[in-house]
Amino acid sequence: MNNIVAIVGRPNVGKSTFFNRLIQRREAIVDSVSGVTRDRNYGKSEWNGKEFSVIDTGGYIKGSDDIFEAEIRRQVELAIDEADAIIFIVDVEEGITPMDDEVAKLLRKVKKPVLLVINKVDNAMREKDAVEFYNLGLGEYYTISGMSGSGTGELLDKLVEVLPEMPEVTEEVEPLPRFCVVGRPNAGKSSFINALIGEDRFVVTDIAGTTRDAIDTKYNRFGFEFNLVDTAGIRRKAKVKEDLEFYSVMRSVRAIEHSDVCLLVIDATRGFEGQDQSIFWLAEKNRKGVVILVNKWDLVEKDTMSTRDYERKIREELQPFTDVPILFISALTKQRLLKALETAVEVFENRKQRISTSKFNELMLPIIEATPPPALKGKYVKIKYCMQLPTPTPQFVFFANLPQYVKDPYKRFIENKLREQYNFSGVPIDIYFRQK
Repeated sequence: MNNIVAIVGRPNVGKSTFFNRLIQRREAIVDSVSGVTRDRNYGKSEWNGKEFSVIDTGGYIKGSDDIFEAEIRRQVELAIDEADAIIFIVDVEEGITPMDDEVAKLLRKVKKPVLLVINKVDNAMREKDAVEFYNLGLGEYYTISGMSGSGTGELLDKLVEVLPEMPEVTEEVEPLPRFCVVGRPNAGKSSFINALIGEDRFVVTDIAGTTRDAIDTKYNRFGFEFNLVDTAGIRRKAKVKEDLEFYSVMRSVRAIEHSDVCLLVIDATRGFEGQDQSIFWLAEKNRKGVVILVNKWDLVEKDTMSTRDYERKIREELQPFTDVPILFISALTKQRLLKALETAVEVFENRKQRISTSKFNELMLPIIEATPPPALKGKYVKIKYCMQLPTPTPQFVFFANLPQYVKDPYKRFIENKLREQYNFSGVPIDIYFRQK
């Protein structure tokens, strides 16, 4: 399980440049996520062998200047609440501004590690100017240049040193599968879980969680045991506005990283909105199984076409990963709730299926022979052998004489053929082409 590091500060101090540097650092990078909230506000990074998730609060601020302050204060409060460490960025060119003072005031009360980072320090003169930031009362500071990257090494050394040790999850020898219920506030996550739990008394234990804000419920159905993780605004804060996009993404990050299958609950009356997509791509980039549950279906006016139309619209938004189960449910009337769990169990099984190398070659090589990759610069790509890699999520490798000539459309073609032959519904697949 990863620590979460939040980057805070007022607008235009270079938070995003620093964030991008963390995420793109070649030797220190695990995954950079572009689908999430289009502004690239979430990613994973690694330094000295320690992996952590990074959240940049920058891109979430919307509204005019006078709304900025309240909005920034709210994001800092959230970061204080949810993150394990906070990087507070200020700008040496502008010196201490009233808004920096405000943020510092909030951060001085915090019991978590806070690193004060002074950006745009790219010469000795500016090193001297940085001294005034001692006045923020946050102690030692780190000077960096987000553009050139100088100073980030020492900062990251310190960061991984102060990150708290994450508790080892001690569970049975074979840990129970974890299904997490995610979605925007008010989509009906709690009602969904309450309907399941209220309906049958299979609940064994309530563990207030391994993740600080998700509640695990051990659940036993269809002769199948699993943990149901509820992310529905546990510890709701009066001062946190429910509609803040940052809030639900930050909540979901932890739950998604720590689960096997995500049940994404969306509100049928509102449609598949930007924030639902953010959470969907978060799950997809983390290579988790996904089931989409369209809740409050009892409230929607229906005609003969409506489920088909609704489903088609959602699939258009999900492209290219459209092989995802979509179920229409109602937590209120308890419609199709058990079907939802049954589907999650199927997706879990799909995600861990293993295909024998001989069978895989028998099936895929004739397809490739019939439709080989298009020739490039007069050179023909030959694929002679393929196999599934022994990884926790489905990954397949195809050995070719000129792997660099295989482009994305052909990879998608191979993935589609693979999905036609095997049931990987709800599961992201990775396909690689390597030198023979």
